[in-house]
Amino acid sequence: MPVNLQAPIADQLKAVKGVRLGTAEAGIRKLNRRDITLIELAEGSRAAGVFTQNRFCAAPVQVCKSHLSLTSPRALVINTGIANAGTGEQGVSNALATCRAVGELLGVAREAVLPFSTGVILEHLPMDRLVAGLPAAQAALKDDGWFDACHAIMTTDTLPKCISRQVDIDGQIVTFTGMSKGAGMIRPNMATMLGYLATDAKLAQPLLDQLVREAAELSFNSITVDGDTSTNDSFILIATGQVGEEIVDEASSEFQILRAEVIDIAQWLAQAIVRDGEGATKFMSIVVEGGKDRDECRKVAYSVAHSPLVKTAFFASDPNLGRILAAIGYASVNDLDVDALRVWLGTDGEEVLVAEKGGRATSYVEEAGARIMKNAEITVRVDLARGDAAATVWTCDFSYDYVKINADYRS
Repeated sequence: MPVNLQAPIADQLKAVKGVRLGTAEAGIRKLNRRDITLIELAEGSRAAGVFTQNRFCAAPVQVCKSHLSLTSPRALVINTGIANAGTGEQGVSNALATCRAVGELLGVAREAVLPFSTGVILEHLPMDRLVAGLPAAQAALKDDGWFDACHAIMTTDTLPKCISRQVDIDGQIVTFTGMSKGAGMIRPNMATMLGYLATDAKLAQPLLDQLVREAAELSFNSITVDGDTSTNDSFILIATGQVGEEIVDEASSEFQILRAEVIDIAQWLAQAIVRDGEGATKFMSIVVEGGKDRDECRKVAYSVAHSPLVKTAFFASDPNLGRILAAIGYASVNDLDVDALRVWLGTDGEEVLVAEKGGRATSYVEEAGARIMKNAEITVRVDLARGDAAATVWTCDFSYDYVKINADYRS
């Protein structure tokens, strides 16, 4: 069961002016499930994206990056079931053919269509079924299609992930709605996840490009479930420009309001992926403070968050907290003074000092650690005592179900 994550409620998801969404069943890999999502954008919309850094970059990612550099987007098409990754020239050809088919349906250029795929790697898309399913997705296009869309992009997710917010920017009500998918093969530098966040504000392209990178760094690039970096990961930020005057100044109050909202929503969507991590029973925040720079704080945080021994200890609620110290020690911070650092374990306002002066804190008793580790949400806080930088990474535990889910994934 997901950790403190609820399914979205349809009437709480707000339509974003200039965005319509439709879904359909194409039988791409399994029958009787929605596996195609079509998103139509109003003319003049702008988009920016960040993508996986896996060298086996999937065909749709290659095409999407190319199309974003060529023209303003008018549509996105997402399929689940097959990732179209590790498919060579045929995979690229299929991704382009998908864009061409969508462009013909909507009356826009092929280059104005952004393709996305998620699912099994090393298999080709069934193009006949995919193309045949597109007209039904077009017919289903509607302003309030977010609820259906967030269900249709799921793979091993147990719950859809979607959220809406509205804020007043310079006297205009601006809407933000975003959705994400992902539960496994999750690691920084983008993970096996797809994320889409749309606003009807009008934002200059350079600011949009800057904001998507910053939001990803503080959200989707700050999570891990299992340490595996996937081939298809994409986070797209869309501004349709339907509300208000164009925001062009990074220092303006309008941009600062929009920036804060985008980052907050991106973090919620990223954390939702971890809360729904495959087999997850615990949600853990790894907070590293007192570093020389943010990079070394992230190194330490990810070392702890990736450790199978740490993650299994949390699953068992076993305060075998020496595993945390070991993970800090091999985080490649070569001049780290382990006698100076301190480690706390906390939850719901309670925090216990676990380690200091190179070993177990004199005040620590194992009963306190066990009490905290029984909670569903736990924070590990580390003070490196060598500077003012900080970073946070969100992760989950490893349970028996993680192995079961991944052992059965293709069946």
